[in-house]
Amino acid sequence: MQLIKKETHIDFIGKIRLAGIVSAVLLVISAGSLILKGGPKYGIDFAGGTLVQVQFSSQIDASTIRNTLDSIDQEASVQPFGEAEKNEYLLNIQRTVSDLQGLSGQVQLEFEKQFGKDNFKIRRVEMVGPKVGKDLRQKGFMAVICSLLGMLAYIWWRFEFRFGVGAIIALTHDVLITLGALSITNTPIDLPIIAALLTVVGYSVNDTIIVCDRIRENRRKMLRDKLTNIINVSINNTLSRTIMTSVTTLLVVVTLFIFGGGVIHDFAFTLLIGVLIGTYSSIFIASPVLIIWENIVQDKAASGRSAK
Repeated sequence: MQLIKKETHIDFIGKIRLAGIVSAVLLVISAGSLILKGGPKYGIDFAGGTLVQVQFSSQIDASTIRNTLDSIDQEASVQPFGEAEKNEYLLNIQRTVSDLQGLSGQVQLEFEKQFGKDNFKIRRVEMVGPKVGKDLRQKGFMAVICSLLGMLAYIWWRFEFRFGVGAIIALTHDVLITLGALSITNTPIDLPIIAALLTVVGYSVNDTIIVCDRIRENRRKMLRDKLTNIINVSINNTLSRTIMTSVTTLLVVVTLFIFGGGVIHDFAFTLLIGVLIGTYSSIFIASPVLIIWENIVQDKAASGRSAK
């Protein structure tokens, strides 16, 4: 199925400067949010603590719930969970105890005093110790870093080293902007979010490899053309496939985001941002790196000849 005509000649390379400005702005916003908030917000999986999911029979203000938890943990946080009409909240309590029922009983007792015995229901209680949380955090981020290095090694072996560098710059760009979006929206990073980031890395590099493969093919056919023209033609050749892949993926992700419920909401949100940024970067970040690389090589060669 061909959505875009084969003879399409969109000047993507001519828009590199504008794309660079857009990426720089997004990266500055992402970095600024992460710095101002002291780094990413970690969920129970990584920060340690206890997570309690509570459902109320009527609408309750989050500040009232937070005040009720003061006797248990003054640093406890409360956030809505799922659809608003279900009146469900997630309580993030920094304390951890060996007996989950003991902490659950304390929450139960305080809520009975404040809201009445029959006006709420504790749906689940999860606990992660601080040492376990730290270990999971380290392993989670190592998984992301190792995936990036693995992609670099594969693309270097499959194509050329400069293709790998372009792909890694694009993937790092995608991950940083996605982390920035999570920071801005106060989305906690936990194991499902790490899984989503790894999925974004895989999706983005797949799109980049398609473009790189077409660039390699066209370099053999267009021996007299400049690299900028070869890259432009290659991106246009794969544009229909890129659009089809992105649209069909986004349809699934948006459906999960809207109808998936609170449990999968953050995972779907991460994928939504990652797929959009990944599609953009495969066109405007990964490919232009090849041009920058060639310009650097040519400059070095020219300076070497002039020195002689």
